[in-house]
Amino acid sequence: MNSSIWHLLPLSIKGMIESLPNRIRSQLEEIRVREGRPLEVITPIGSWFISAEGRTTSRPEEGYCPNRETCGKMLNLISNHSLYAMEEELRRGYVTIQGGHRIGLVGRVVVEGGQVQHLREVTGFNIRIARQVKGIAEPLLPKLMPRGRLVNLLLISPPQCGKTTLLRDLARAVSVGTRSLSSQKVGIVDERSEIAGCVGGVPQHDVGPRTDVLDGCPKAEGMMMMIRSMSPDLLVVDEIGRQEDSEAIFEAIHAGVHLFTTAHGRSMEEVCRRPALARLVEEGVFGRYLILGRTRGPGTVEAIYDERMNHLVYKGEGVG
Repeated sequence: MNSSIWHLLPLSIKGMIESLPNRIRSQLEEIRVREGRPLEVITPIGSWFISAEGRTTSRPEEGYCPNRETCGKMLNLISNHSLYAMEEELRRGYVTIQGGHRIGLVGRVVVEGGQVQHLREVTGFNIRIARQVKGIAEPLLPKLMPRGRLVNLLLISPPQCGKTTLLRDLARAVSVGTRSLSSQKVGIVDERSEIAGCVGGVPQHDVGPRTDVLDGCPKAEGMMMMIRSMSPDLLVVDEIGRQEDSEAIFEAIHAGVHLFTTAHGRSMEEVCRRPALARLVEEGVFGRYLILGRTRGPGTVEAIYDERMNHLVYKGEGVG
């Protein structure tokens, strides 16, 4: 396992993870640590609870339950024994570490004036293990960039079906350039530090040589900042859905900037039931729609549509 994750695990949990069969340990997507509840690991092929002996089990009562002391040790390791230095992360509910891995945090929320101030008594952690997969965008490029030109793209999928992984590789491919498209300036607005996985403002993933990143910035505001300051040819943002996102997208495309983005959903019908997204579809903002799913495993390309909702034939299995 990546050393940046390994050194954040308390010794007791580290030993259990180390005891897992290699077929599970090598494919870990998430490690979920919850105070008083069983330790859980998740891979593309399934999820299991882990016993104190490091055995996998489907029975929660057989799983090892971390206590308050263990969770406290883990929080200290993540914060390097300085919760004050992690104040912003505690407010957002996650921290991104070296390598682009992300740790979700839950517990008691402190609210002042209707706004979340920070998390107190952190009792749960979700280590999401980031894996960059280079080259997965390449088979899709002829369908997504007709005649070697950029068009606005919306990637649609349920959680954990590879849309951010694909979005990252698309950004890298456009930044590097392809056989039919010259290298372009790319601007990533990475509100939750998932696309580029920045630590201290520096991308931990390869997002291309001509790519600039605004890390931890709200999408709507960040898109306008990026256009004004860095004049990108392509804007890349993740998980749109709010009305302010929609308004910023209209401003961006009217400024002559292309857009690659994602949205949660299983179908075009689901996307069109969300008012902010429905307007974008009705106005013909996107030239391509790509739907990912799991019918043949995570990252299965379920469908590709053009701007008129014509289904485009794609012979590949998927991008996972």
